Amino acid sequence: MTLKERDKKHLWHPLTQHQLHPESVAIVKAEGCTLQDEDGNTYIDAIASWYTCMYGHCNPYITSRVYEQMQTLDQVVFSSLTHEPAIKLSEALIDILPDNQKKLFFSDNGSTSVEVGIKMALQYHFNKNEKRNVLIAFEDGFHGDTFGAMSVSSLSVYNGPFKDFFIEVKRIPTPNGDNHEEILSQLKGYSAENNVAAFVYEPLVQGAAAMKMHNANGLDAILEFCKEKNIITVADEVMTGFGKTGKHFASLHLKNQPDIICLSKALTAGLLPMAITSCSQHIYDAFLSSDITKGFFHGHTYSANPLACTAALAGIELLKSDAIQNNIKRIISSHKAFGEHIKKHAKVASIRQMGVIFALDLNIQMERYGNLRDQLLKFFMDNGVFLRPLGSTIYILAPYVITDAELEKIYSTIEAALNNLSS
Repeated sequence: MTLKERDKKHLWHPLTQHQLHPESVAIVKAEGCTLQDEDGNTYIDAIASWYTCMYGHCNPYITSRVYEQMQTLDQVVFSSLTHEPAIKLSEALIDILPDNQKKLFFSDNGSTSVEVGIKMALQYHFNKNEKRNVLIAFEDGFHGDTFGAMSVSSLSVYNGPFKDFFIEVKRIPTPNGDNHEEILSQLKGYSAENNVAAFVYEPLVQGAAAMKMHNANGLDAILEFCKEKNIITVADEVMTGFGKTGKHFASLHLKNQPDIICLSKALTAGLLPMAITSCSQHIYDAFLSSDITKGFFHGHTYSANPLACTAALAGIELLKSDAIQNNIKRIISSHKAFGEHIKKHAKVASIRQMGVIFALDLNIQMERYGNLRDQLLKFFMDNGVFLRPLGSTIYILAPYVITDAELEKIYSTIEAALNNLSS
């Protein structure tokens, strides 16, 4: 039996309706920007496997460091014990995070990093004897699949069956440059009528909302209002973190920095699952007490796994290198040139870009997981490029090590798909 056939016997894939899509492509090898399936076909990974493998698959610098670490210490409980990989990672990460971030809390994935951030914010007020139980979030946001993270998300395709169980959330539109006063007025109303604990947001780019981008000045105004009202600000940088917006973190494009930042995906360069929720000193200090119940009683078995910490540390070293920073600049310039060219296409409604994130909207109505979207996905795969359209949006978020030739292959395949739609 082939891997594809064996897969169907027992496996349940994420974001998949198996009645409609029983087949999966079996990948047997990955290197750099290339995936290879069991039939020998190769694909350029134009989305870095959900924005994780930003330094390329099986990067030898990272894998060699992890191999060396696993000879010494593989896993150890992180409650009451510590180890050098976590300590070194904390020092390296604090060095590149916004200046107000002082403490790191480990968990397992993007959803749990947001879950931790929400729990920190709620307990912060609880520890100060304030009852605050309402959250604020953007429309069309996505923050993960655990219950707190789902509560602040608003994409119904993911959340529909569970919405009756959510934390109470008030939603505001993303700032577009013209609606700042309207949003602030809405915030004032929410703050006056509710016990608002926190504002949870994706800074500047909403990933699952088809790379929807918003205005930095408007977001700064929202954050300033929240700080005035002691509403804890929780930045979900799971997607945007580690260089994708042109800076190490999207929050660094802003004047007002969040109280809490959620990190995962590219944190470990796609090698191992791990997440971190960072916070400012005043958040951490609210949990210090002779009363044990005011501590933060949240924990994961694999918190701060030494191998994952080592991968993350190696990834940060690469991120800070001249080679990767120059590659980021090269990709940004390349996307800009492609954008100028493709925006004139008859099937393109609009384009947008921030850093290495490029997206174009088709002027065709499509369901998020509908037939036309599936046809586009198949076209891309048939032509050797792994792209996953989000409804009528085609986006690129490739590894930083991608070559000019591979970028051109992605661009030409997208243009060919558009031409195919036109015929």
